[in-house]
Amino acid sequence: MVVDRSHLEDSPAPSKSLSRRGCLKALGYGILGIGAGGLLGYGYTFHIEPEWLSFERIDLPIGGLPSTFDRFRLVCLSDFHLEPYTQLDFIERVVERANQLEPDLVCLLGDYVFERAESIDALAPVLQGLKAKLGVYAILGNHDLWTDAEIVRSGLERRGIPVLSNQHVKLCKGGEEIVLAGLDDAWSGEPDLQAALAGEPQDATVILMLHEPDFADEMAQDARIALQLSGHSHGGQVRLPFFGAPFLPTFAHKYDQGIYRVGAMWLYVTRGIGVIGPPGRFNCRPEISEISLVPAEATT
Repeated sequence: MVVDRSHLEDSPAPSKSLSRRGCLKALGYGILGIGAGGLLGYGYTFHIEPEWLSFERIDLPIGGLPSTFDRFRLVCLSDFHLEPYTQLDFIERVVERANQLEPDLVCLLGDYVFERAESIDALAPVLQGLKAKLGVYAILGNHDLWTDAEIVRSGLERRGIPVLSNQHVKLCKGGEEIVLAGLDDAWSGEPDLQAALAGEPQDATVILMLHEPDFADEMAQDARIALQLSGHSHGGQVRLPFFGAPFLPTFAHKYDQGIYRVGAMWLYVTRGIGVIGPPGRFNCRPEISEISLVPAEATT
């Protein structure tokens, strides 16, 4: 095939000024494209993903689980950090969606406030709306202690949400029981596992709530603990493909999100609900975590 170029032969060659103008025009479009992409990325990171809830569901095989607790479902919520970034209307939506799961138990894993302990006065009435067959229980996190632990604790307990601090409760179902224990914040408090499990036999099945995940290696040394539930990490808030989270808080470097096997103990780390500054999320959506307990032999 012969290409006819005759219509081009009398056309003047483009001048250097035209070429330069064309390059500048292309460069301008490129800069606009990058800028638009940056604006879209900014909008997504700071306005869309921080309120784009993810539902994480997992079945966990538990050795020695009482038969009446087969398919026992617990929901974990953590790191609300109400105000100035995380707003109450978003948390109201979280509570509504958590209730739709109709859980047996709700575990609140700390950091209800961010800058002001008094924010709990607005948050606690919303959390009071959580519904679970065997109750809603809470522990405190480092931000709760850094502001005012007693204000946060009393704010929750006035609304009927028990705060476990080196304490445990027995969860009873069909004449059988498991143990739910909660520790004081490991970063700034005085966690005491032995006090928390005082009186419980060596064959007890224990779910442990502890805000910071990186103490799991120590907790796993107690054979009674089948599952540790933690938050604190926020998953890093930003997770880069093939790299992970470039920034993680103290005591969340080893275990930053999801499920881990630590010795014979399971550890689940939720990415949490709220954010701290910079108040964005990327590839790290806020989550409602639903964990179903199943007997270990059911998975073999």
